[in-house]
Amino acid sequence: MLQVSVERLYEENRDKIGLSWLAGRGGAKSLLARDAADAAELVGHLNLLHPNRIQVLGQHEAEHLASLGAAERRQIIAKLFSAQPAALVLAEDIAAPGELIAAAEAASTAVLASPAQSAQVIERIRHYLAKTLAVSTSLHGVFMDVLGLGVLITGDSGVGKSELALELISRGHGLVADDVVEISRIAATTLEGRCPSLLKDFLEVRGLGVLNIRTIFGETAVRPKMNLKLIVNLQRPALAGAAEAERLPLHELTEDILGVTVRKIVIPVAAGRNLAVLLEAAVRNYILQLRGIRSTEEFIARQQSKLGSE
Repeated sequence: MLQVSVERLYEENRDKIGLSWLAGRGGAKSLLARDAADAAELVGHLNLLHPNRIQVLGQHEAEHLASLGAAERRQIIAKLFSAQPAALVLAEDIAAPGELIAAAEAASTAVLASPAQSAQVIERIRHYLAKTLAVSTSLHGVFMDVLGLGVLITGDSGVGKSELALELISRGHGLVADDVVEISRIAATTLEGRCPSLLKDFLEVRGLGVLNIRTIFGETAVRPKMNLKLIVNLQRPALAGAAEAERLPLHELTEDILGVTVRKIVIPVAAGRNLAVLLEAAVRNYILQLRGIRSTEEFIARQQSKLGSE
């Protein structure tokens, strides 16, 4: 199970949002462990009905607590800690009520402070938890930014994935990763692809060796990350007796990665075919499909209409 301690969260975000530790050092080892798809539920504004694991108090919450009588304030603070939060974060440089600090020490619950706005604190911690607790895997292929879409090019070894990637880069598209792509599910339906640090900026092309794409083509030729939206599988010519790919596929192909369904397109490889143009066309067509424009269905409907009128 993927886990992160409050102490680690504090250390890795201290400089980014100016965190300081006010009280509850005994809660340093408290763990946050949940699917990254539910990271949004781990941190949020103070909520007593559906408590978050990290409760964030801003100026509004502080003013509300200050307006209460001592008995009522103690009751709310007791209810807050009865939910056993992993940590409290006081945003916007608000002053911590004495009762809250005392209760945090008694419960060994970390109390952190930040000068940042509460919404900024929540956004930063959610982003951090989504990354840290993300379910991940490694896939073989070349991951590209094509027309602003994250495209994973797959296929057998030697089919021409790297050569295609090089052609796409020369046409203005961007390289994310070659050979090994680290895929993380950062939200319920969102997959993010990155390059392992060892392989960053490099592309291996048969006959040329390893190329530093950033050095050859410049900064705009590489991307640090992209969300995976489309898989393009390069398929060798069918062997004798093997089933050939559909010429006019009527059903969409998909592939399941970490529980997320990703659209998949198969492009047969043959001598004389311009794979870069074909892949660009496939991406453009997929973008149109996302907008509700489906060329194949439009053609079939036109054909049926024509047949029906005769």
